[in-house]
Amino acid sequence: MRICELLQTGRPSISFEFFPPKDATGLEQLEKALAALRELKPTFVSVTCGAGGQTREQTLALTVRLKQEYGFTPMAHLTCVGASRDELRVALQRLEDAGIENLLALRGDPPPGTGPFCPRPDGFAHASDLVALARKEFSFCVAGACYPEKHVEAPSMEVDLANLRRKVDAGCSFLITQLFFDNQKYFDFVARARAVGIEVPIIPGIMPITNVGQIERFTKVCGATLPEPLHSELRRLRHDTDAVLALGVAHATAQCVELLQSGAPGVHFYTLNRSPATRTILMAIRTIYPPAAEPAGAPA
Repeated sequence: MRICELLQTGRPSISFEFFPPKDATGLEQLEKALAALRELKPTFVSVTCGAGGQTREQTLALTVRLKQEYGFTPMAHLTCVGASRDELRVALQRLEDAGIENLLALRGDPPPGTGPFCPRPDGFAHASDLVALARKEFSFCVAGACYPEKHVEAPSMEVDLANLRRKVDAGCSFLITQLFFDNQKYFDFVARARAVGIEVPIIPGIMPITNVGQIERFTKVCGATLPEPLHSELRRLRHDTDAVLALGVAHATAQCVELLQSGAPGVHFYTLNRSPATRTILMAIRTIYPPAAEPAGAPA
């Protein structure tokens, strides 16, 4: 099923992001998360591709597995970094041959410690180039990433929005945001995007806070900010794991309810291959927005 069609039903979408596990322990953790989240009947799920395209093969394998074994509507991430145009064509063809209809097209980040992004001479420099290839030569429903607080490499929000407009014009059917913790950042971003002619659905990306050090590292890398009252309380609770989890779940639940009540087309959870926080949040949301009678879930 094409996600762009699922987003036209008028019901808020609920989606989860997973990543290919690195080892047996990671696989066991992922299996537990899939088992726990499967029954929540997400609209779609996505599978990340590691920095430098390092997990491209694993991304394909997991995406296909989520479709065939779990009955999910899956979306594969594909990045430009480290790949030639021909290699990207091969990857797209393999996804299409496997029956995958949805793609998140990304420029991608280089492996840590290798310096700034540098495209291969025979590759793509921008996600918009990959979007155009996927739409012109294949039949994917293509999504793109966007940044409520600006991409860390963009010199200004205006430049970032111009880049995003090019990505949408190249064929993105919908967008998913980077994580954020202040809903006003999302609302302001959507207003600015609409003002420059970006009309596709913009799904907010939510990461429940479960570990203070981890979320501080993530926000530093991606350019997101923690509201000072929230950050201050997290610092106070830093060494109380249960209290941090409770605060993180409460904050994300409040975010999701406000976003959906204000008209967001859905919520995309960055699960980190773990289920408890996401499941707790979604169970609360489901009391307000129950799943459709015929959801895109596991086969009978």
